[in-house]
Formats: sequence, C-alpha cells, structure tokens
Amino acid sequence: MDLPCVEWQKHVEQKWSRLTLDEKKCFSSLLDIDEVFDFGLSQVIQDDVDFLSGISKDDPVQKDLERAARCRKEGNSSFKTRDYTAAVLHYSQGVCHASLSSEQLSLCYANRSAALFHLQRYRECLEDIDRALNHGYPSHLKHKLQDRQAQCLNHFPNGTEGITTAKQGAGHQAEGVCSRTNSTKPKPKSPNSQQQNGSAPVSCLSPGLTVCFSPEKGRHLVATKEITAGEVILEDRAYSCVLIPGMGGGRREETEEAGGVFGTEVRYCHQCLGDTVSPVPCEGCSYARYCSEGCRRGAWEWHHRWECPIGAELSTAGVMSQLALRVALKAGVKEVLRAREPIRDGDNDSKLIREKISSKNSSFKPITEKIRPKMKNSGSSDATSTEPEVNNPSAYYHGDSYLSVYHLLPHVNGHAPSLRFLCSVTIATLYLRLRQAGPPPVSWERGGASESMTCSNQSRAPEEGEGWAPELSLLGSVALRHMLQLRCNAQAVSLLRDTGDFTAVQSTQEVRIATAIFPTLSILNHSCCPNTSLNFRTSHLVSPQPDRGSTDELVSTEPVSTGPEACSAPVSVSAGVAVSIRASRDICPGQEVLHCYGPHSSRMVLCERRRLLQEQYHFLCICQACSLEQGEGPESGGAGPDTHLQCGKCEGPVKCSVDGAGWVVCVRSSCGHRVSRSEMDLRLQEVRVQLEQAVDLLETDRPAQSVMMLQRAVSQAGIFLKETHSLQGQLADTMARAYSTMGEWRGAACQLERSVLATRSQYGQDSIELGRQLFKLAQLHFNG
Repeated sequence: MDLPCVEWQKHVEQKWSRLTLDEKKCFSSLLDIDEVFDFGLSQVIQDDVDFLSGISKDDPVQKDLERAARCRKEGNSSFKTRDYTAAVLHYSQGVCHASLSSEQLSLCYANRSAALFHLQRYRECLEDIDRALNHGYPSHLKHKLQDRQAQCLNHFPNGTEGITTAKQGAGHQAEGVCSRTNSTKPKPKSPNSQQQNGSAPVSCLSPGLTVCFSPEKGRHLVATKEITAGEVILEDRAYSCVLIPGMGGGRREETEEAGGVFGTEVRYCHQCLGDTVSPVPCEGCSYARYCSEGCRRGAWEWHHRWECPIGAELSTAGVMSQLALRVALKAGVKEVLRAREPIRDGDNDSKLIREKISSKNSSFKPITEKIRPKMKNSGSSDATSTEPEVNNPSAYYHGDSYLSVYHLLPHVNGHAPSLRFLCSVTIATLYLRLRQAGPPPVSWERGGASESMTCSNQSRAPEEGEGWAPELSLLGSVALRHMLQLRCNAQAVSLLRDTGDFTAVQSTQEVRIATAIFPTLSILNHSCCPNTSLNFRTSHLVSPQPDRGSTDELVSTEPVSTGPEACSAPVSVSAGVAVSIRASRDICPGQEVLHCYGPHSSRMVLCERRRLLQEQYHFLCICQACSLEQGEGPESGGAGPDTHLQCGKCEGPVKCSVDGAGWVVCVRSSCGHRVSRSEMDLRLQEVRVQLEQAVDLLETDRPAQSVMMLQRAVSQAGIFLKETHSLQGQLADTMARAYSTMGEWRGAACQLERSVLATRSQYGQDSIELGRQLFKLAQLHFNG
C-alpha cells in the first residue's frame, strides 16, 4: 500500500544482494540525497523499467470498451433489482472505462442519470443527462432523457435553475472528509489567516500559538495564552495527497450488494477527496476520477498530465512513491531551486523563529536574531548542540509554502540502507519511465533547470526523452527526498462512514482513504496522550480571479474563457483536503501543542509504542504518558492499559502472569482462581462470534433475534469481562442499534450509556471516541 508491491520489493532485494560489499558500504555511507539518487540511478537498466511495467499489467489503467460494456450490464442488473446505489457505482465504472468518442460513454452517462433520479439526486441526474447529450447519445433515444430532464426540473423551484446548475459541473457539494455535512460554505477567516495572491486562506494559526525551535524538538508549536478544550487552534491545507486504492469506504451492505469491488478510488475525488456519487473521469485513463470539471482540470494542470501515461507503474510503486513524485511535479524547478538556496535575510516568506514565551520552565531558547543559514543537509543536523543551530533551514518557519515541505527532515541516516536502496531504485525507475512517456513537465522546463544545478554525477542520466536534459534528474532527486520525508511526515487522512442501517443510533467506522502531507501540521511533535484531535474536510470556495503565476490550487469550475469577461469573473477555489486541529483539553500558556502519530497510551503498552516510534520516526518517546508508565514498573515496560478482565469466580481484579506461563490470576489471596490465557482468548472469541452473528441479524432486518443473541453474549461476557471492557462497549452499542430499530428508545438509551462507560474507560475523558458516543446518545434522545 505505502511501499511498492511485493514483487517489486523482491526484485530490488535481488539487486541489493548482487552488490559487492564495497558497493554496499559506499551506498550506506551516503547521506547526501542527490548522491543517494545518483547511486540508485546508476543501478537501474532498461530491464528494470520493463519489469516494473510488466508487473503493472495486472492493474491496467487504459480505456477498455469491453469492460465499460460489462460494467453497464452489471449496472443494469442492479437497477432491475432496485439497488440503485450499486447501479450508480457500476455505471460510474463504465463511464471511466469508456473512451471519449465512444457511444458507450453516452450510454453509461444516460443509465447513471436514471439511477441517480431514483436516488433523488436530481442535480446530479441533470448533469449526467447533459453529459450524455454532449457525448453523442443516440438520437432515437433522446426522448427518454428529455422526459427525465423534465421530471427533474419539477423538483426545483425555478425549473431553468436546474439546467444552469447542471452545466456548471458536478461535485461542488461533495461530502467533506470526516464530516457528516455537505456544506461547502467558506469558513470565517481567522485574524491570522495567511493568503497568497487572493486565494483561499490556508495554514491559519490561532493567535494563541507561536512556532518555536529547539535543538531537541526542532520546530514546534507552543501556546501563548490559555486555550480551552474544543477550540480550533490550527487549520492547514494539504500540499498534496494521494488516494489509497482498494480501501473499503462504503457501508457493509453496499459493498456486498455491489460485489465488494468498490474501494476509495471509486467513491472519492482524486483531487480534493470529496465524496462524489457521479464522478467525472479522466479523459486519458480509466483510474482517475473527480467530483467536478474544476477538480479534473486542476489535477491535470498540476500533476496528472504526467502521471496519466504511467498510472499503472505508479500504482505498483506504492502510495509514498506517487505522493513524492506528485509533490515534486507540483512544486516545479523554480520552487525547488529556491528551496535549495541559502535563505536570505530579506526573504519575506521565511522567518527565523524568534518568538519569546513567558514561561520560566521553558526548555527551549528562542532565536532572537536573524543569521543567514549555510547550505547543509538537514538529514545530518546536530541535535546535541546546547545552542539552537540557526544555520539550519529547519530553524525557520516557512508558512504554507513549498519551503515548509522541502525542509522537513528526510532522516537519511535513520533509514536502513536496504530501505534507502529500495526508495532510490524505485524513484529512479519511475523517473526513467517518465522520461520515456513524453517531454518533461512544463514546471520542469529545461530553461529553468539549467541554472544553479548542484546535483552530482548528473551526466549518468540517458538522453532518451525529447527535451530531457541530464540535469533534470534533479526531479528524481527531489522526489526521493520527499519519499524519505514521507516515512516520518505523511499524514493518514481518515473519515467516518456509516456501517449500518440509518436508524436513530448510527454505527460508524473510521476508514483511512488517503495519504497527504501538510506543511504546518508536520511541525507538531508527538505525544502518546496528545492534547489535540484532528478533523479532515474538503471545501470549494469562491475567490476573485487568481494570479496566473500563483502556486496555489486555483481551479475554475467554468470552461476557460479568453474573452474580456474572464478578467473579472469569480472562480471556484478547490482547496483540496484540509485539517482542523482542536484542543482536546485545556492547554496552558507555555505548554506545547502535541499530536499523536499513531501509538496511543490508551491502545498500546509502553514498550510496543516506543518500538514503533523508534522504527518509523527515529526517536525514543519520553512524553508524559511514557514517563508515568515507566515509573510504574519496569517489569513489563510500563503498566500499559488496564486489561478490563475480572475473575470468573469472585469478580475480583486479575493480572496476567509475567513468568511466561500464560495464566490470568485473581489477585485476591482468598480466591487465587486462575485461568489459562488460551482459555481466556477462546472465551473472548466466542463472544466476538456471537456479536458478528447479531450484527448480521440486525442488518437483515431481524432486530428481535439480534437482541436475543446479544443478551446471551452479554450474559456470557459478564462472567469474565468488566463493564469497561471494549467488547462490552461493542455489545452495548449494537444492542442500542437493535432497540432503536424496534422503537424501544429507553432500552436503546440505557445500552448507549453502557457503551459510553466502556468508551470513556478505554480511550479517556477527552478522547474523540468518547465524543462520538456522546453525540450518538444525543442523537438518540433527539430522534427518539
């Protein structure tokens, strides 16, 4: 998923094993990324490019009329059974596989409009009718579309308004990521909003925050005033993102009825990640799809025109490789060269961090004067200095610009040599494949890249592609830099999806749909018990005519106009995916703002958290939660979360033996009852099976039988599980759904309160998980 496919990893492992001992030592000693890339490029031959293309044939992205016809046929079958949601998904697949000039494309659009009409998505239905007519829909069938169009217009207050809206393009009411609303209205601007060339505000820091630097922590955020729980303290927009293919994002019954073939790449816009029911396809490949014409044009201009011919290879190379290349393509050679130069004192976009915090116990020393940094590989910065090292670009805060992304630490010496070799060879192979696909990207034109090149050994690059100068291998070097950065700085983008029927008690599941890189969010340091929570969303804003030289994602939703009216007409700004960071508890002045990188104290024991953080992020965590657990006892690397088990004989507390015998023993001396760990695991599995069976009964409209099954499971679980165990919370949550389906609101509320108790104990008083359960309880009281 993140790394390349297994076949490619094995292929690169064989290349690594064939290196001599001296070559391995030479490569392992390289810390300059340009040199690491050059070494990888020197190892890649045409056979490697052909091998990557060969294993990518299992995931073709070319247009395929036969497959488009099959998808339309499957959609017709779903339509006949009145499964209109699955029908729309099948027709959308047909739309993406049909070539631009084919009749099959117009037929798929027309059939999808019929399914959308039955789903009461009248605006999207009108848009598809318009597309079908524009793509050569058979004249003898046009009366069907005209009748459907008239029926749709009856659902609009002003009939012609529907047609006008449909012609503007689809998808501008795309569902926000991690949001249950469809609102796309711009949020009020913060007093600290940073803008570029009139674009939408990005990277808005709360006035109560400042960016600081210390050799131990690097750049980090510190509160300058009291921040209350729930307050939004930072809004940041992703510099770039990539959807994760194949991740299930739909409700369980939707996936089953649709044959289980629809992942995130089918349901979400590949540019802004908005949830779209009627995507607009890329005209060149069958994979990329978008919520609107605006997003399609924006993606094409920034990166997809170069990704489109090598889409299959990018999928095989993994999400991290694709995102790294996408960031480099978007930045362009001018921004890259600017980032590689020493930061000048007069550079308004790069400010030396010099804020002072009035905290007597502050562990950092704010930088109070500007010093011109020297060129230095940030991957080898000295973290043991007692004074802040201001000649490191990491001592500067660059706002939401590309500089912030470029100067994230790649931790070259922190990655294992074999992993560095894998990344280097992968990016080098993609670079050569990109050369073969066509001329260099416009943003990497030879004229702009021919000056100030500092890459070493650039003459190694072959001259196959027209216009590809040897020095343009800088593109590969920069992509490799970003790939190494992403190992520590990539952010998983997740959303909440309904997993059950639309009852008064909603059951949701968090699903990871994309990987992104955020310029300012990346500054936040980790804590195993953080004081913030994240919320992802997508938005489309309206802005004045953009500056054509801007590097912001300004995407027009209207056809590009060259007339005089184009100078004053407002355009839509596709801000892409954004994140809001809220305080999950009160934060005092001088306290650092912290974010969890994954390992959380409520879900993982100390030794496991530290191991994972050390392996991926290259630091030993000494946050407050880790320090407290370490002080509680060294026997198991910290006490870790409560097991929430109880004695099956006296209902007293139990502990797991640490002598390797695998017993769960009652701590009461008067009892001393013990059960083998294997037997305890078997009991837990039996309860989980009953829970799954109860969910199946509930989702097949048999709530009464589901309740009976759940009551037996609760009775069985109550013997050895505390009420605070997570499984008890899941049982209670499912029973609340069943009761609400039957209209027994009091019973549902009682069960949700039990679920809240377990969630609070498991995740903490200030957790987002508890917030979701409390929101469900409020929904129940309101709806019931």
